[in-house]
Amino acid sequence: MKMTFRWYGEGRDAISLKYIRQIPGCSGLMGVLDEKAAGEVWEEEEIRAYVEHVHQAGLQVEVIESVNVHEDIKLGLPTRDQYIENYKICIRNLAKYGVKVIVYNFMPVLDWLRTDLAREIPEDGSNSLYFDEKELGNMTPMEVVQRTAAASGGFSLPGWEPERLADLERVMELYKSVDEEKLLENFKYFLDAVIPVCEETGIVMACHPDDPGWPIFGLPRLAHDQEGYDRILALRDSPSNTVCLCTGSLGSNVQNDIPAMIRHFGRRNRIGCLHVRNVKHLGSDRCFRESSHLSADGDLDMYEIMRAVYETCPDTYIRPDHGRMIWDEVGRPGYGLYDRALGIAYLNGLWEAISKNERAK
Repeated sequence: MKMTFRWYGEGRDAISLKYIRQIPGCSGLMGVLDEKAAGEVWEEEEIRAYVEHVHQAGLQVEVIESVNVHEDIKLGLPTRDQYIENYKICIRNLAKYGVKVIVYNFMPVLDWLRTDLAREIPEDGSNSLYFDEKELGNMTPMEVVQRTAAASGGFSLPGWEPERLADLERVMELYKSVDEEKLLENFKYFLDAVIPVCEETGIVMACHPDDPGWPIFGLPRLAHDQEGYDRILALRDSPSNTVCLCTGSLGSNVQNDIPAMIRHFGRRNRIGCLHVRNVKHLGSDRCFRESSHLSADGDLDMYEIMRAVYETCPDTYIRPDHGRMIWDEVGRPGYGLYDRALGIAYLNGLWEAISKNERAK
C-alpha cells in the first residue's frame, strides 16, 4: 500500500508540503493541477516544475487527479477529436515525469454534488459535506452551482471550475439527446483513443465513480455500482482501463457492498487507486453526511475495506478522502489537514493490525 494525500499545489492549497511530509506513513501525493481547464494541454515544463517541487519536499507524486475530460468528448460532438488529441499529449507528458495513474471521471456536467458544504455534526460540533436529495427541491442546476460557489469560502472546488460551469445551461440542453447508452458509446470512443497511449507509456486510467451514486437532474450516469463498472471495463479490455474505487462515493448508494466490490475488481487487477472515507446515512438512502474515517462513526466497515485491499490489491495507492473540518480549521470544504491526517493514522493502524495478523497465521 502506498499512502498518499491530495494536494492542490503551491499557492492554491493552505496546507504545506512540509505538513504533509510529517504525517506518519504518508509517502506521496495524489496531485492536482486544477488551474488547467478541461481540454487544455499540460505542458512538460509545468509538469516538471510541479513534480520537482514535490520531490524536493521528500514526497512522491505518481498519481494525478485532475486531467478532466472535456464535455464535448462526453457529448460526442465533432470537436471531441481535438480534445482527445490534447488528452493523449497530457498522458505522454505526465508519463515522462513518473506519473503512473490518472484519475478522471465521465460524469456529465456536474461532478460531485452536495446540498451543504459545512453541515454541523451535532455529536461533536465539527462540520462536513452533506447531501439530502429533498433539499434540492425545485432548484435548477444553475441555482445549485451558485449556491455551492457561495459556500466554498473562496476556495476552488474540484469539478466545479467556474469557466466550465459558466456554460451550464447550454450544455444541459445538449444532454437532452444523450441517454445512458449514448454516453456509454461516447465513453468507448474516448477509451479506444487513449488506452493505447496508456499502454505505450505505462500509465493506467482510473475512473472515479459518480458522487452521489445515482443519476442527478435526469443526466445519465454510468459509474455508481459494480454492474456499471463492469460495463466500463468491458468497453476496452486492458490493464490500463481501471477503477478509482472511492468508498465514500460508492458508499453513498446503500445497495453497494464496498468490500465485495474491492475484491471483485482487485482480483482482476483493475483497481488503479482508492479514495477511502466513511459516510453516515441519516434516515434515508438519499441523505448522508461525511463522517470521520472511524467505522463506528459511519455506515462503512473500514476494517473489512482495508482487509479486502490487503487481500486483493495490496500494492495500490490509497488516500484518505473528504474529512470533517475540526479544531476550528478553515480551509477547502472536505480537504482540511487535521481530519484527513487522522484518517491516515487510522487506516495505517488498520493495515498494521491486518498485516501482523495475517503473518501470524
